Amino acid sequence: MNRSPSMFDVAKHCGVSHQTVSRVINGSPNVSAATKAKVLAAIQELGYQQNLAAKALATGRTQTIGVVSFDSTLYGPTAMLHSLQVAAREHGYRVVLNSVSDITNAAISDAIADLGNANVDGILVIAPRSAEEGSDLALNSRVPVVFREIRDGEKFAVVDIDQFDAARRATALLASLGHRDIAHIAGPLNWITATRRRDGWAAVADGPEASGDWTVRSGYEACKALIASGQPFSAIFAANDAMAFGAMRALREANLSIPDDVSLVGFDDIAEAEFYSPALSTVRQDFDTVGEEILSRLLAAIDTGSTPEGSLLIPGELVLRASVQSAI
Repeated sequence: MNRSPSMFDVAKHCGVSHQTVSRVINGSPNVSAATKAKVLAAIQELGYQQNLAAKALATGRTQTIGVVSFDSTLYGPTAMLHSLQVAAREHGYRVVLNSVSDITNAAISDAIADLGNANVDGILVIAPRSAEEGSDLALNSRVPVVFREIRDGEKFAVVDIDQFDAARRATALLASLGHRDIAHIAGPLNWITATRRRDGWAAVADGPEASGDWTVRSGYEACKALIASGQPFSAIFAANDAMAFGAMRALREANLSIPDDVSLVGFDDIAEAEFYSPALSTVRQDFDTVGEEILSRLLAAIDTGSTPEGSLLIPGELVLRASVQSAI
């Protein structure tokens, strides 16, 4: 065969119709497992590849998802983007990125509009959202849009970790161990994520607080400020693991032992958390599940031509390690 194999060649090779081959390629559920396996084997054997340009002309779809991401090396945004790219690839979609360095509604609105003009089938917004008051988000898009995070009162479709409840449960864990004065190191409070984690802490605890910018150094400085304030605390809930690591150094410099003098809980469960000394108790975010669920909602809207709806909040998982113990 001198030419590239076609869908008809695949169909002839395994004795099915070309419509059946098309259904297998496009992930239709109306194909038996045996037939699907036979078609996939023929595709691999013949080296068949879809003509994406022809498919786009025939279906009006480009098999491309636009993603509004955050221009950052922070763990949460980068882990979320990786999980989403893996999920999109498994569904046969490519990802086009539009990264923003500003999380205001104006910047997010512009990024959505840019992707809407880029011939994508749908858009996912995984960039963090600003908690600051200002203009409303302008959702002027010809394709469906699903968010990782939305403001209170917005009606957009969203899939996220339940930030408030995860922080509340992490703080409640410390309270259940007898800690009464539980301090908090917050993230930047112009981020919705940071405010929701702070609100979760405040729903349980009454203690001193300081804030950082998600970095190790800012956690170190925030913890030094907590110690210098003179306000009592026997435990700290830090809004992410990096700031918790900074707090570890500040506590040691103050000759405070973890967990004998101060128990410490972070948020994220980054790879290093279990290897610090002591190993850090934290909240694990299941980014793989978020990526699969947010993409599934978008693909369903693309398939039906409908507007995505509804909110799905996935629980965070408490991971208990050596950095916490009962209050003495």
